Amino acid sequence: MAQAIGKEGIDLISGSVPKAMALFAIPTLGSSVLQSLNGSVNAIWVGRFLGENALAATTNGNIVMFLLISFVFGFGMAATILVGQAAGRRDDDAARRVMGTALGTIVPLGIVIAGVGWVAAPWLLDVLGTPEPALDLALAYLRVIFVAMPATLTFTLTMMALRGTGDSLTPLWFMGLSVAVDIVVNPVLILGLGPVPALGIAGSGLATVIANGVALIGIYVTIYRRGSVLALRGRDLRHLIPAGDILRAMITKGLPIGLQMIVISTASLTMLTLINREGVITAAAYGATQQLWTYVQMPAMALSAAASAMAAQNIGAGQWDRVSLVTKWGIGFNFALTGTTIAVLTLFDRHALILFLGADSPAVPIGRHIQLMATWGYLFFGVAQVLFGTMRSNGYVIAPLLVMVVSMYPVRLGFAFGLYPVLGEDALWLSFPAGMVATALMAAWLHRRGTWRKGSVMPAGEAARQGCADRDCGSVDGTDLAPATGYRQIAAE
Repeated sequence: MAQAIGKEGIDLISGSVPKAMALFAIPTLGSSVLQSLNGSVNAIWVGRFLGENALAATTNGNIVMFLLISFVFGFGMAATILVGQAAGRRDDDAARRVMGTALGTIVPLGIVIAGVGWVAAPWLLDVLGTPEPALDLALAYLRVIFVAMPATLTFTLTMMALRGTGDSLTPLWFMGLSVAVDIVVNPVLILGLGPVPALGIAGSGLATVIANGVALIGIYVTIYRRGSVLALRGRDLRHLIPAGDILRAMITKGLPIGLQMIVISTASLTMLTLINREGVITAAAYGATQQLWTYVQMPAMALSAAASAMAAQNIGAGQWDRVSLVTKWGIGFNFALTGTTIAVLTLFDRHALILFLGADSPAVPIGRHIQLMATWGYLFFGVAQVLFGTMRSNGYVIAPLLVMVVSMYPVRLGFAFGLYPVLGEDALWLSFPAGMVATALMAAWLHRRGTWRKGSVMPAGEAARQGCADRDCGSVDGTDLAPATGYRQIAAE
């Protein structure tokens, strides 16, 4: 079956499911590896050149950045799903309408976030309970990160939309470009090499601004030169004025997805306040361990993205049998990839932590202990992410949000607060796998119930127009039509 996809896209609605998933997920995983490698290299520069206080400062700043990106993640995931279903229906115009609405919303929002964030940065760090020795450094770093927000959010959104068309390769190339620029520029700006003045930790943030700007320009040049289905030209530029039906779908379905990330972020912020109370050495150890965890969770996130894109296109094409195969293969790949990553990290954790902390740092043994106590939980995290990825491909987002609320707050934070008097610091570390196991169990129950198969994320108007494509309709705009069979719009789950 032919489909409307970008020139670099993978056929996700025919042929071997495991092959398509591997071909899609591997570049997505590569993008995640590069992104995390970038963060890790930056952490190495900061930790080794500027010290443990600076590393603790970037940990606090990055938590805030993750919280902000959570907003665009939900918005971008909704765009991915809408573009994916449009690709499955072979509807290029619908894909461009989604892209225009997404860009017309996220660019001005990113500018507002940058301005408000600059002003509110001291308050945010105070709420986090940032250790006093790291406070000034964290403020300098965070403010520069806020400046990068418009480019960062737009770049993230664009990569996610491209994956909706089946193209996971182009985002990989430009994530690679961003990482290369950041790695090269970072030490130059931190240390002040050559004629460049030494900017310290602010230089690390500025390097991110430059790298994201270069990658953003490059990816859009490529989109237009290749004639991607997402390229807006001529009359299509009117789509930059957000369309009400698409924007509503993005908000109603994207907001709960983003809120899932925000629930994780706010739980992490609360956890960080507890960890900060243990002192700057423990905070630095936790920061280094987080760098390792980014690699552990990457296979799960790549497989979740693959499951969402593949399921969305197959739902758009009406091929529900392949949707079930997508879920099964995603879980199988997760056990193989995430399990292997956890095993390798367990064997070489000391060597990995030394990269960030130095061989003589007192934070190294603390980091090893954190890793041993908590990392195994990511195997269950991966199962949950694949299940969530499949379910959200059809707009089922409220129940997974409630699952995250329960697993992050009553389970994870309840475990940490409740058992701290008994287990001490170990209660903090064991709370991570406790929350992940709870998430996987509840996600499996939701998926088994099957109610996520009802309805669609696609706006009702789009469904009606698609129905008109194959039959004589009573009106030009389809306003007297019910949504086409298989794409019934629902207001709530």
